[in-house]
Amino acid sequence: MSAAGDRLQDTARQAALALPDVSHGYPFTPGLDVYKVADKVFLIVTDDPDDQIITVKCEPEHARAHVRGYASITPGRHLDKRHWISLGPGPGITERLVTDAVEDSYDLAVERLPRRDRPGAR
Repeated sequence: MSAAGDRLQDTARQAALALPDVSHGYPFTPGLDVYKVADKVFLIVTDDPDDQIITVKCEPEHARAHVRGYASITPGRHLDKRHWISLGPGPGITERLVTDAVEDSYDLAVERLPRRDRPGAR
C-alpha cells in the first residue's frame, strides 16, 4: 500500500524520533521541520499541505537508483542533488520505504560524526 502524503510525513517523523539523540525544530524557515543528530541534519519534512514531501540523505548510488525506480522520488530539493533525495506520495512509496530511508539517512549522519559525538559515546 502506498503512503499518502500526510502518512508519509507522520511515518518519517515517528521513525526519526525513535532514533537516539534526535532533536528537531525550525532553524531555516517555519515551513521546514528539520531533524538532527548532534547538529547534523538527516531529515527535512515540509509543513506545506500542498507539497507533502520529506528529504533525506542518501548514498549517491542509492539516490540514483531510487530516482530511477520511483516516479515520486526526486533529487533533493534545494540541497546537494547527489547526496539528498526527496520522497513524495506515489506508487511504491510505502511506510517501510520511508522508515528505511529515514534510518539510512540517520546512519549516514552518525557515520560522519566524530566518535565522541555519536549517540551512546557519552
